[in-house]
Amino acid sequence: MGEGPGRQRGPRGPPSSGTGHGVGKAAGTGTRELSTGGQGARRDEGRSRAGVVRMVRRSQRRKLQKFTGLCGQEGLRVKRSCPSCGPEPGGEEKKGRGNPISVQLFPPELVEHIISFLPVRDVVALGQTCHYFREVCDTEGVWRRICRRLSPRLREQGSGVRPWKRAAILNYTKGLYFQAFGGRRRCLSKSVAPLLAHGYRRFLPTKDHVFILDYVGTLFFFKNALVSSTLGQIQWKRACRYVVLCRGAKDFASDPRCDTVYRKYLYVLATREQLGVAGATGSRACDCVEVYLQSSGQRVFKMTFHHSMSFKQIVLVGQETQRALLLLTEEGKIYSLVVNETQLDQPRSYTVQLALRKVSHCLPHLRVACMASNQSSTVYITDQGGVYFEVHTPGVYRDLFGTLQAFDPLDQQMPLALSLPAKILFCALGYNHLGLVDEFGRIFMQGNNRYGQLGTGDKMDRGEPTQVHYLQRPIALWCGLNHSLVLSQGLDFSKELLGCGCGAGGRLPGWPKGSASFVKLHVKVPLCACSLCSTRECLYMLSSHDIEHHPAYRDLPASRVVGNPEPSPGAGAPQDPGGTAQACEEYLSQIHSCPTLQDRMEKMKEIVGWMPLMAAQKDFFWEALDMLQTAAGGVGEGPPTPDS
Repeated sequence: MGEGPGRQRGPRGPPSSGTGHGVGKAAGTGTRELSTGGQGARRDEGRSRAGVVRMVRRSQRRKLQKFTGLCGQEGLRVKRSCPSCGPEPGGEEKKGRGNPISVQLFPPELVEHIISFLPVRDVVALGQTCHYFREVCDTEGVWRRICRRLSPRLREQGSGVRPWKRAAILNYTKGLYFQAFGGRRRCLSKSVAPLLAHGYRRFLPTKDHVFILDYVGTLFFFKNALVSSTLGQIQWKRACRYVVLCRGAKDFASDPRCDTVYRKYLYVLATREQLGVAGATGSRACDCVEVYLQSSGQRVFKMTFHHSMSFKQIVLVGQETQRALLLLTEEGKIYSLVVNETQLDQPRSYTVQLALRKVSHCLPHLRVACMASNQSSTVYITDQGGVYFEVHTPGVYRDLFGTLQAFDPLDQQMPLALSLPAKILFCALGYNHLGLVDEFGRIFMQGNNRYGQLGTGDKMDRGEPTQVHYLQRPIALWCGLNHSLVLSQGLDFSKELLGCGCGAGGRLPGWPKGSASFVKLHVKVPLCACSLCSTRECLYMLSSHDIEHHPAYRDLPASRVVGNPEPSPGAGAPQDPGGTAQACEEYLSQIHSCPTLQDRMEKMKEIVGWMPLMAAQKDFFWEALDMLQTAAGGVGEGPPTPDS
């Protein structure tokens, strides 16, 4: 009883009298209050803020109850399960908690408004819980609010069956990622993302910068932050800012060589409003080609076509003095014109001749769907999946076909048809090798294989398309100077990057010595990566998901599932049509003929590269063989024994 008065303290005077124990305790308490006065003030301020927040939330809750008409003495409890799936389990046993209220009693506008504040990933996950939330999360009202939150400056919702959902996902997944080959820092980085961009459709790196085209025809000019490397070379660290180069663009192209040093100019295919002729009123849309300097973005040349001609793609081929521009029309015809790049920066006006390309002149029934080019050759893919080649130099012709028998130096535009087993969807063209992907997702490689850039497991040239059996259904394919890259997707929708060929300069991260087979590269691939490109200094990956772009691959018929060559009449039993057992016996005989254990290990690694295995399986076998070889390093060499 003596401690109670001792702990009391008046507003101004000293502590009240009491026992000695009580006085000492009161004094200690006063000292503590004096030393922590600042913290107490901050604590009181925090408590006051928390009180204000509670009052605001209580007011909002009351408004919500008043708005929905669900205010009662027993409180509000919402069912967590789908209303169409039955009552909540155990709901009959829960007494005294109030009656459960279905989510369907809420106004649909209120539910959509609440869901629109969730991140895109959470909206997709919520839509997979039940039928009710799937319908609510898939409404255009939800995606319209999400799209306006992601891109406030986007006023047009685009086109398609689900315009707002498509626009929201395009802007949520857009991104340009890169990984520099040189230097100590080898990690994936992301460039700046323009708020004005409506998704990313296509990109092209040049000598100093990167150009990106979005889905509404706006071409962005990404300016890079340049840094000096340890070797004295100038490398770019990241895209630090961007500028709108032009609007109304359909396509763009630059020097087709793999080395970006040669990409001095950027050719942009665009649509512009032109004033009518004399005596006519109004204006009409005409296609034109505008030429920009890649270093500054300044326009140096422009050529305008007749309003009756509409183009959809542009590629370049040839040298600087005889640069040929190939233009693909909406009807599938190819036109060409020749420009001298060395005179583009001179202020003068002249007329260029637009002529029909020989592939469209000699084969008028063909409708070209897309085309690809390098410095000395062009590939045309028709709407029926046919492939036609156009080679201009004898060296590249020999690398691609293995002979000069049909090469005519006086008629370099004559198209050459490739014999393929199925319809081709897209292709990738390198300097002297080619990659094709058919409608069943199979990959065919052709051309020079000096560095193993065809991924066939050896370094033998291929004069005709050869299937890479262990790769299927790629997302993107890219062929460089002497290496190839494939972007693939796993069963869990995770993506990985595979590469083969020369690994010098870090162009195959994780495989500096290169590989004659496609191996998994040490690169973290974005979840929505859709295209890629590699230069001498950097690896680029473009991320953008379009919900209207569904996989176009078909299932291979049962009679053609086996991808190995057909057997000869006397090759053996029908249960081994590809001769797999015979090949394995041959591999075993080669291993047995090796004199030492070291030679056997090397031969086994070589055979693993030849076998049609998945990239992950090959990586496993190679690493396991390296471990066994390291563990057996102390074993004496000598002639092989049966036990070994």
